[in-house]
This record gives sequence, C-alpha cells and structure tokens, in this order.
Amino acid sequence: MALFATALSFTVEPRLGASPWTVFHEGASDTTGLTFGTTVSLTGVLLLAALWRLKEPVGLGTVLNVAIIGPIADLALWAIPDLENMPVRVLMLAAAPVLLGLGSGLYLGASVGPGPRDGIMTALNRRGVETWVARTAIELTALAVGFLLGGVAGLGTIWMAIAVGPCVQFFLPSFRIEANDS
Repeated sequence: MALFATALSFTVEPRLGASPWTVFHEGASDTTGLTFGTTVSLTGVLLLAALWRLKEPVGLGTVLNVAIIGPIADLALWAIPDLENMPVRVLMLAAAPVLLGLGSGLYLGASVGPGPRDGIMTALNRRGVETWVARTAIELTALAVGFLLGGVAGLGTIWMAIAVGPCVQFFLPSFRIEANDS
C-alpha cells in the first residue's frame, strides 16, 4: 500500500493534472462546502456501503486502505522535492500509473481486501468485466463527475484515467495468491 500511496503523490507533485479521483473529490468538496479530506472520507464510506450492497468481501486491506493511503501519500509529498524540471515532472507522471498498477497488484494479489475504489473494480471483474475496462471506466466516471462538479483536470488526469487500468490488469496476475487446496 505504501507503493500505491507513493504513486498517488507522483500524480500531484508534477502539477500536470491531478488523478481522476482527486478531481472528483475537489469538485465534490467545492460543490458541497465540505473540506477536501471530509469529502475523501465520505466517498470512501459511500463506496464501502456499495461494496457491502454488492456483497463484496471487505478485509483488513480495505480498512488499511482507508486509514493509511492518505497519510503515506502526504509523507511522500513531503519527501519529494519541489520539481521545476519539466522532463523530470513528465517522467514522474509517466511512472505514476505503472507504480500504482504495481502497488495495486501487490495488495490486491495478497487477497487482504480491496480498498473502496478498487473494490468496485473487483466487483465489476467478478461480474465478467475485464479488470482494465472496469478500472478505466471507474477512473473516467470519477473524472467526468468531478469535472462537472468544478474539479480541475489536466493532461496528467487524462493520462491517469486511461493508463491505470491497463497497468493494474498487467500486474495483478503476477501477485495473485491462490488458496492451497491441501
């Protein structure tokens, strides 16, 4: 999860467009008057309710995702120097979906429970939707709703929306732990 959280910070520091979910949270925060953090938390709770309604498994990873992703991302943002070099910023943003896909593959593959947003992806996957399609649809939906609510998007936002799903699809099988039948 630390890798996942660090990857999220790689979408913020380059200042080339926040992640689709950040656009959503920003737009929802502006529209409702709630703080950004409160909006993130309430979104997590609403998505957890959706997972429960879909009868999706909720585990330790689900709870840890809600509890530690934000603080670890904040720590990573604190540790990353302010970048002015455009090629480095672009490289950092280009690496973000790869690192996020790798981080997702590691913690989802361990079968400890998906985070609230990943849980929607796994719910769709259990219903026959390919992982990359589900994740891309979720990211594009978060982006569209966030943008309509007044969130600010950039080229990096579009990049994250279309690249994260294929990266998760690529890495997840490498880390999936199968139950031993013996």
